[in-house]
Amino acid sequence: MYLLKKVIQLRENSHPDHEKPFLEHLEDLRVMVTRVVITLVISMIVCFAFNKNLMEFFRQPVDQVLVTQLKATLPDDAPRPLTVESWGKARKVEHAAMNLTPEQRAVFYQSLGDDDLSFQAKSISLLRAANALPEDKRDAFVNSLGESDELKLQVKALLRTKPNTDSDAQGNLRMMSALRPTEGFMLSMKLSFVAGIVVSFPLLLLFILQFVLPGLHSNEKRVLWPAMAIGFGLFLTGAAFAYYMVLPRALLFFAEWSGNMGISNDWRIGEYISFATQFTLLFGASFELPVVVMVFVKLGLLSYETMSRTRSYAIVGIFVTAAVLTPTPDAMTLCLMAAPMIILYEICIWLAYFDSKKNRIKEEQEARESMERQIAREEKMRAEAVTPDPAEDHSWHDEYHPTDHHAHEEGDDGWHDECPPKDPHFSDELPAIDETPPAAEEPGNKTP
Repeated sequence: MYLLKKVIQLRENSHPDHEKPFLEHLEDLRVMVTRVVITLVISMIVCFAFNKNLMEFFRQPVDQVLVTQLKATLPDDAPRPLTVESWGKARKVEHAAMNLTPEQRAVFYQSLGDDDLSFQAKSISLLRAANALPEDKRDAFVNSLGESDELKLQVKALLRTKPNTDSDAQGNLRMMSALRPTEGFMLSMKLSFVAGIVVSFPLLLLFILQFVLPGLHSNEKRVLWPAMAIGFGLFLTGAAFAYYMVLPRALLFFAEWSGNMGISNDWRIGEYISFATQFTLLFGASFELPVVVMVFVKLGLLSYETMSRTRSYAIVGIFVTAAVLTPTPDAMTLCLMAAPMIILYEICIWLAYFDSKKNRIKEEQEARESMERQIAREEKMRAEAVTPDPAEDHSWHDEYHPTDHHAHEEGDDGWHDECPPKDPHFSDELPAIDETPPAAEEPGNKTP
């Protein structure tokens, strides 16, 4: 439940404008799980038709372990060089002639028609007899044999490296026993399931990304397909690295460790297949680290500064994760898983750096363009404030600047016409002036 809540928070943070109720998130989860299950069932049915080829494919690391062990015990200085294939044939021939009389054995070797194979079979028979003697008496026994010097030198070389002379040596590893009646069929089902995951991994990754990152825009959808291709390539790289490089070395380590302790390597086929498939899938999943980290970077949950500052903590976390994921407790396997993850994490840091640099350049360019647009807008507004708009009414200008051509021709500047309008209640006529002189005052009426 905690993981589901974190995934839902990631969905909402990736696209805040596509908020959904919790029940709608659960409905999207149901659709995603249904698609994944149907895809796995179809791919599993297709891969089940090749169950024999899948079994042989996953048994190859065991055969490689057997070949490596045997090759390490074959002498390089023998008179007649030995290979793993020739040694296996010689052991079968020697085992077939073991109970024959000397005369019968001679006839049997002569009937083979292969002198080199007969020579190797004789050397194996003498080597087995010498190994049964005390170590200090083996050379004397070989020297006393009435055989050719070449055969004596061959046996002495084999005594130094001591290859296994048993015809059924490591037969349990080659055949591997099934302890339940249904174990073989269930192993075929398990191998088909694992192969179905590998084959349908691009579609599974697409369904998961569509659930975690809903509402993708057109440009984000274009980026999604290359990301899926890269993720599928990384998964195949991790699985191939585990199958061809790590798994044989891990099996050889455990086989030699058990052999040195006197423990027979009787591995069950079910346990081995579970170990091999789990080992391969976990390595493939661990190589998806760059995809997960770059998704977090794109969503803003991680940044170059954070990753570079916490590099030491990330390395410790990678080792802890590798210790949990690896199905074996040995340090060699842990380091083989942790080392590629650390390298991939360093690659992620550089990718985050270049992504941050690209985003910074883009932001600076957008800020520059925004500033240029602001300056152009201000200049336009300033120009509009200085220059009058020709669409405005300028009739008032004609009242103060009459176009009297006669006035200009006579040298009149026209300023006498520039007078304010007349008041309709105002009359231009002046009142009449009474020019009659006042009458003379009579003397009797003069006031003292």
